[in-house]
Amino acid sequence: MDNSNRESFSIIENIKQHQELIAAIISGVIILMAWKLEKEGLSTASVFSYIIAFIIGGYAKAKEGILDTIENRTLNVELLMILAAIGSMIIGYWTEGAILIFIFALSGALETYAMNRSHREISSLMNLQPEEAWLVRGNFEPMKVPVSSLKVGDHLLIKPGERIPADGEIIKGSSSVDESAITGESIPVSKNVGDEVFAGTINLNGTITINMTKPNSETLFQKIITLVQSAQSEKSPSQLFIERFENLYVKCVLIAVLIMMVLPHYLFGWDWNTTFYRAIVLLVVASPCALVASIMPATLAAISNGARHGILLKGGVHLENLSVIKLLAVDKTGTLTEGKPSVTDVIVREDLDTNETLQIIASIEAQSNHPLAQSIVQYAKEQQVEIISGIDIADVPGFGLKGDIRGQSYTIGKGDFVGSNEAKTFANGVAAQLAEEGKTVVFMKDEQGIAALIALKDIIRDEAKEAVQTLKELGINITMITGDNEKTAKTIAKEAGVTEYIAECSPVTKTEFINKALKQHQYVGMVGDGINDAPALAKSTVGIAMGGGTDVALETADVVLMKNDLSKIAYAIKLGRKMQKIVKQNVIFSTAVIALLIISNFLQIVDLPLGVVGHEGSTILVILNGLRMLKTQS
Repeated sequence: MDNSNRESFSIIENIKQHQELIAAIISGVIILMAWKLEKEGLSTASVFSYIIAFIIGGYAKAKEGILDTIENRTLNVELLMILAAIGSMIIGYWTEGAILIFIFALSGALETYAMNRSHREISSLMNLQPEEAWLVRGNFEPMKVPVSSLKVGDHLLIKPGERIPADGEIIKGSSSVDESAITGESIPVSKNVGDEVFAGTINLNGTITINMTKPNSETLFQKIITLVQSAQSEKSPSQLFIERFENLYVKCVLIAVLIMMVLPHYLFGWDWNTTFYRAIVLLVVASPCALVASIMPATLAAISNGARHGILLKGGVHLENLSVIKLLAVDKTGTLTEGKPSVTDVIVREDLDTNETLQIIASIEAQSNHPLAQSIVQYAKEQQVEIISGIDIADVPGFGLKGDIRGQSYTIGKGDFVGSNEAKTFANGVAAQLAEEGKTVVFMKDEQGIAALIALKDIIRDEAKEAVQTLKELGINITMITGDNEKTAKTIAKEAGVTEYIAECSPVTKTEFINKALKQHQYVGMVGDGINDAPALAKSTVGIAMGGGTDVALETADVVLMKNDLSKIAYAIKLGRKMQKIVKQNVIFSTAVIALLIISNFLQIVDLPLGVVGHEGSTILVILNGLRMLKTQS
């Protein structure tokens, strides 16, 4: 498609997106012309102009109301407005009826704008997905192919500045990657061989080759789009109640209008013209347009706001529930903590060199795939210690490793494996103190005795302490639940600032705790990332999964944090509370305006023009109030 065609297509798309607003503006211009013609005494021309304004301004809403009535067999607000406009024409109030159609069309265009703003997050995400990729095969030159033709196992070349076309693992090169589309975090992430990259993110400054690990339909990027789409289509309990209420309310208004057309003539002595006029005014002012628009724009705007900040909500109901949770149960591993052990202490016998000793330990541990061994090797590499290759080792499962280096024999493992008495007394018994701090201690023994110890611990996430404090300030009780022993759980809970914890939890225990908490607090949230957390996530009022968690956790949860950042929970809760506050404001305001206008109509204080402005003006105000949810929450 060339540039001129693209521009033409873009113009057409913009016109389609704003056709309701364009129709409302044209209708308004014609109404102004008709009013001038009426003032000049050209009544026939003005009536003809008013009819055109009615058709142009009211067509979209009339069509929507009629089709909805036929499809769902329920009455709606659009039908009330059509009847009110027709009634105004019948009694000769052409200007008022036309203004009613104009403002109703304008409020409808504004509501559509609110919907489009919320759906724009989806459109912008979809635009981030590349349509083509550089496919690498053997020694052949990379060739550009459609992304839709790629399959798992393909090798893809990504040049600097290009978007990554698929989820994969780097097999060649290194770079910085902008992952803001996925996590909401603007700081680029360094990526090296073995690191995972995601579709839709931007390769900034290095050429990399990746091995595609997931089909296009299962990428993290596609999951985000699916989650946000389902969230925007799922209605909250408040919205469902309003929609059920709308049908009943419209029936009541129509009955009241029919009574109003007859009863006041006999009851209050009104003439027939006044009686019919007041019935039409009632039809206008009693319509629940503002009440119907009180919830959906605010909810969609809030969901879009969350998506923009890396918080994926699977529906407005979960945002409502987040706003009222009393207790938050937090899994430890991978949630409060990094989820993998890190080296915290290295203590070496006085007659040995620290770097040489660390080299020996890391070279032996490099032969093992145990998580503790991998963490020690990673630490050694960070200290720029060279790993010795080609070492023969003996692995004793459950205890440790034995190996020979440069004619010396070494044993690495638990205290019981290297000699419990020596381990206890090494470095003035420091091992016991480290164990009290919730650390795992690994010893190395040479031919002279205990040579060194390395302490490891699953450390608290940098943002966890601050997040816990913020949640407490929001009035939420926090309980840490973990499968770790009592000593480790107590230490981690203290460091994180959590006052309550439950240790040695199984998936069953976690679910039992949630059941008990629901009876006590009614609204309970659960945060987790593993398969063992899935039952508790499903049972809680709101299940929150960390974005780096297992697929089971992500599928089960109601809310997904794309960046593993607990502070996002506090943001989501603030978002939910702000949404509920705005919805309450809208409902109270719209109900009060309707009541005031109905009473004023019976007292013959409000005429049709003021009734139109008051009714439709309140609708516009509640929509604008709902759009405030698009702003970042402080």
